[in-house]
Amino acid sequence: MNAPPDSTPRRKLRLGVLATALTAVLALLCCVGGAGAFFLTELGNEEKDGAALDSGCNLGRRVNITGEMPRFAEYGEGQLRNAAVIIKVGQDRKVPARGWVIALATAMQESALRNLANSTVPASLGLPHEGVGSDHDSLGLFQQRPGWGSVEERMTPSYAAGKFYDKMIKVPDWEQRPLTVVAQRVQVSAFPDAYAKHEELAGRIVDALAGGAARTVQIAGRAVCDAARGARIAASGWTAPLAGGIVSGFRTAERPSHNGVDLAAGKRTPIHAASAGRVLVARCDPDHSGRRDCDRDGWPGKGGCGWFVDILHAGGYITRYCHMIERPHVVPGQMVTAGQVIGLSGTSGNSSGPHLHFEVHVDSDRSSRGAINPVQFMRERGAAISGSE
Repeated sequence: MNAPPDSTPRRKLRLGVLATALTAVLALLCCVGGAGAFFLTELGNEEKDGAALDSGCNLGRRVNITGEMPRFAEYGEGQLRNAAVIIKVGQDRKVPARGWVIALATAMQESALRNLANSTVPASLGLPHEGVGSDHDSLGLFQQRPGWGSVEERMTPSYAAGKFYDKMIKVPDWEQRPLTVVAQRVQVSAFPDAYAKHEELAGRIVDALAGGAARTVQIAGRAVCDAARGARIAASGWTAPLAGGIVSGFRTAERPSHNGVDLAAGKRTPIHAASAGRVLVARCDPDHSGRRDCDRDGWPGKGGCGWFVDILHAGGYITRYCHMIERPHVVPGQMVTAGQVIGLSGTSGNSSGPHLHFEVHVDSDRSSRGAINPVQFMRERGAAISGSE
């Protein structure tokens, strides 16, 4: 429980923790509120308008490539049918849903989900296509070059998707690595960082076409809904930072300046990065008196986030992790993978008990203006925070 760093208005807050189902043990925790403005522009913002998604997670649903397509402002019906083909090939090959998201994001960058020909394709072949690409020898949804197959093969969406998956699954630890890293290992693009900006929308398209599949995680070789936490990464690329239940909610009536949620955790519980990204901040937040003395337990009214980390993710999302027990295990500028341990829980800063204060911000805005409710955000990505507000 904390409040974003560099803020002035702060107040003491009290929380209750349910220790067991039989005996209610009250543990008091305190956090702070408010945050100073700090804006970033790297990675930009993912487009947020789009289709109505499945509210549930239907693991038995097969994608329908001939039926009615959902509506997305960014893509037309033909492009979404191509997306459906990519997903179907992944389903047929039993590739985990994380692979479908990676494949879609790659095709979104390479061709905008259009089956592109080029100026060298003879018209006499009569190959159906949806435009002419700018690269003289690259073809199809993934803009594959001659080494990937014949002209006819590369212009066949199912073949092109299959060749992408063939190479993708050979990338070591591809399910845990950042999407842009995996896509680049397959494509060897001149713009290796460009794929990341499509990840959010690719996940939403997978959800719309395949029954919420981006919310699944692989456990013992089987897909399970809404169980991404710790080292388990959902197909969306997200995971819960730890398994503790919520002991104080987002901007409640009692705590309107509480810009995150507090998760129960004993001292030295590993804290995992919620998604791949770049560390923006990893330091001790000064208390009300301006002191940086985070190497001891905090107390109510002390002020400050204690040892904390901010991470910038694709789509302009920022996650914040407060009250660590010691210096974070990461440094500013470091790239982290989803599920990577970034520190250990504690009670430094404005706190009266061990826990993790967790925030999510949008639009690359670290201030309170960018904060949103992490509960709904994480649930939509299959990384539901356990417990209830």
